[in-house]
Amino acid sequence: MKIAIVGCAGRMGRMLLTEVQAVDGCQLSGGTGPSGAPEIGRDIGLLIGPTPLGITVSDDAEAVFAAADAVIDFTAPDATVVHAALAAKHNTALIVGTTGLSASHQSALDEAAKSVPVVFAPNMSVGVNLLFALTQKVAATLGIDYDIEIVEMHHRHKVDAPSGTALGLGRAAAAGRGVALDAVKETVRDGHTGAREAGKIGFATLRGGDVVGDHTVIFASEGERVELTHKASSRAIFARGAVRAAQWCDGRPAGLYSMLDVLGLA
Repeated sequence: MKIAIVGCAGRMGRMLLTEVQAVDGCQLSGGTGPSGAPEIGRDIGLLIGPTPLGITVSDDAEAVFAAADAVIDFTAPDATVVHAALAAKHNTALIVGTTGLSASHQSALDEAAKSVPVVFAPNMSVGVNLLFALTQKVAATLGIDYDIEIVEMHHRHKVDAPSGTALGLGRAAAAGRGVALDAVKETVRDGHTGAREAGKIGFATLRGGDVVGDHTVIFASEGERVELTHKASSRAIFARGAVRAAQWCDGRPAGLYSMLDVLGLA
């Protein structure tokens, strides 16, 4: 399967390049970087090791999509919109791990999914997606008597908050209760807030150092507390999940899928 990586020169992009090279049945077909970046024209192999691969980093995203069976995108929301249109145009499966998508960004993925398989997940880790499933189950089982708080911490360079994974956990918890997250989400507390409102799902965001990603879902009631936690120590877990999703797309019909679909947890 020919797989390309958009934004291949970044930290996550290089991790994805390494993973594609390591997985049997996958062939790295190309990679992109922003126009004018110093990596443009450089051999992709030299981004991840000493051995050239005969493929250069390109600023022509359309050509990269045209040559690939699947493209993995961990870039930025506006770039992902462009990539979604290219995926549909060139019949290329698209795997999206970009976070911070607005409703309009999401609609671009919905449109592409009418033509090609699109896997979108706020977190590609197998462990985190198991946590999504567990969170929904526990929220449904414990009920409204348990307050739900989601705590996440990431490195100092992360630009969106709460994290896409934290919001995904919030959606899972809300689904377990049969409500929409937007109706119960509380992301900011400051000053004299008064007592906690029953049924709210709270979020706390921490940033610092080089933390890859820590997430805890807390279910707190009178007399006891249940906590579900996932800690990522390497970005390799996201790359492994993304490549697994790309392989899963081979032969799939058009549609918008999640990692829960890929893992058989949906």
